[in-house]
Amino acid sequence: MRIQFIGATHEVTGSCTLLEVCGKQYLVDCGMEQGKDTFENVPLPVSAGDIQAVFLTHAHIDHSGMLPKLYKEGFRGSIYATEATCDLCDIMLRDSAHIQMSEADWQNRKAQRAGEPLVEPVYDLNDAIGAISCFRRCHYGELIHMGEGIEIRFTDVGHLLGSACIEMWLKEDDETRKIVFSGDVGNTNQPIIKDPQKVAHTDYLVIESTYGDRLHEKPKDTLEELAQIIKTTLDRGGNLVIPSFAVGRTQEMLYAIRQIHHKGLLPDYPEFPVYVDSPLAVEATGIFLQCDHSCLDEETLALVKEGINPIWFPGVTLSVTSEESKAINFDTRPKVILSASGMCEAGRIRHHLKHNLWSEKNTILFVGYQAEGSLGRRLLQGVPAVKLFGEEIAVKAQIRELHGTSGHADQAGLIAWLEGFQEKPQMVFVNHGDDEACTAFRNLLRQKGYAAEAPFSGMEYDLRTGRMTAYREGIPVKREQKAQSRAQAVYAELLAAAEGLLALAKKSKGRTNKDLAKFTAQIRNLIEKWK
Repeated sequence: MRIQFIGATHEVTGSCTLLEVCGKQYLVDCGMEQGKDTFENVPLPVSAGDIQAVFLTHAHIDHSGMLPKLYKEGFRGSIYATEATCDLCDIMLRDSAHIQMSEADWQNRKAQRAGEPLVEPVYDLNDAIGAISCFRRCHYGELIHMGEGIEIRFTDVGHLLGSACIEMWLKEDDETRKIVFSGDVGNTNQPIIKDPQKVAHTDYLVIESTYGDRLHEKPKDTLEELAQIIKTTLDRGGNLVIPSFAVGRTQEMLYAIRQIHHKGLLPDYPEFPVYVDSPLAVEATGIFLQCDHSCLDEETLALVKEGINPIWFPGVTLSVTSEESKAINFDTRPKVILSASGMCEAGRIRHHLKHNLWSEKNTILFVGYQAEGSLGRRLLQGVPAVKLFGEEIAVKAQIRELHGTSGHADQAGLIAWLEGFQEKPQMVFVNHGDDEACTAFRNLLRQKGYAAEAPFSGMEYDLRTGRMTAYREGIPVKREQKAQSRAQAVYAELLAAAEGLLALAKKSKGRTNKDLAKFTAQIRNLIEKWK
């Protein structure tokens, strides 16, 4: 009964964790890395064909995006996910395959001109369709018997339509352990979907830490702020370009703009044009409108019951074809453009940035997390120019960030969700955060009396004994520091062990005097030995 961390260790993307129960292998998430790739991940220690099943927390590509590659390499098991996650992955994995194929085609055209070897896409549409055929639809709250040694249950965690934390009951040799994977814990009071639901008990917890080292800015009136940004941009005769994740954030922005219309917050612009330029976002919007109403929060459900479309309003234009997308830049009216991808790493948003970044009249508004190294993060950091499609583009547009729109819980939100457990888990594993956030959140948990680790890729734990059973060579490995990484890793391990000893000492209050004296003597002997 073991767990091995593969991806999203001291990084925000590429979630992937391997479970072994009764000699069988399972994955929790199988995501794609996005943005800066700081640490090297170990490869899966088993073949794809040996994996019995994948348990998927939600549809975002950093959690689901490598499922087609897993299928390509021989996986033929089942992928368990909520109904909404299955529906969203049906469109998202196909879209991701098209991106992989297009990028390979582009690289191969360059390679042919240079006389270099051709490349293959990471996966193609057939691989995506194959992975989609493996999905098995699950309901929130349903206890699912997986066979020998494992049962699972999905609980709404309020991050995305269909997102879930996954409870798992593992049994091996008459010993039972429970482990919970948080997935991405949602922010509270977000539109459309419900707030995160809590879980009462677990032995072990794997929790994300995207905002583990900071708090969201004090809540502002997001509608008022968005309305003011729209107004000032339209007053200048400019375009408001919003890089927006096609699934989730685009629908939330449409919901917000509909409210601005409904409340009359922009009387000078009663029906300004709004373009949704993303075929994936268009399809995802349809899924949001047709989803099981039990996924919706009370405010959205009330609108639906009144016959009001919560994410539609006059002035919206959906752009599906490439011709429709190109036509947007020939529309001279001041307008709002919602386009993917949210971090500006791919997709049509890069064309809109090329056409709008250079003009002071325009505004680029970020409404979601920007991973380190991504184009979105660089724009927020104030770079004077960027290169798009081989052309240097000056950054003259206003670069803004909308507050109150994060889909992730901040540090306080993560603690609040964690404190929903009636008893502290035996161990909390912190992942899915950059190095600083992940480490800071682990340290905070230790200060609060939790046993906590922030594992690197390749670290392995025995869930029966509660002990680390492996620490593979060369981990952690920063890509720019390979030559000295092993020494740093060993030293980091030493510091982690020392912190663990201190945490154990702090938890020893209340033990017998005899035990405390023995423990003290052992520590002093260790200090004397290594002076």
